[in-house]
Amino acid sequence: MAKVTGIGGVFFKSKGDPAAQAAWYQKHLGMPLADFGGAVLRWPDDRAEDKGLTVWHVAGQDSQWFNAPLMINYRVDNLGELIAQLRADGVEVIGGPESHENGKFAWIMDLDGNKVELWEPKIWDEKNKGT
Repeated sequence: MAKVTGIGGVFFKSKGDPAAQAAWYQKHLGMPLADFGGAVLRWPDDRAEDKGLTVWHVAGQDSQWFNAPLMINYRVDNLGELIAQLRADGVEVIGGPESHENGKFAWIMDLDGNKVELWEPKIWDEKNKGT
């Protein structure tokens, strides 16, 4: 049975300056910010090709990526199987699956109408586009 294997990312909108918010997390909580303005937290026990990681990023208030203050991205081990299970259970799949250079994505709605992102990771690589 397909299942969630961990948190793929935590994303939320800043009510003000996203760079200042990210800097606050870096300063006060030690978030290791990367060049893109977010952090990549690694989880070596994950058996996925990428060795497990969690992406952390603060989006601008006007971001269209997600419409709530927060979106959770769940890592999954078999997106196709999971989507089939979700559809069979009557869960609304609102997008995907889509393939990107770092994996496959799909989006569902939970019972409260929250958008949830599902991610089957792959190594970030140009050769992965369209797979």
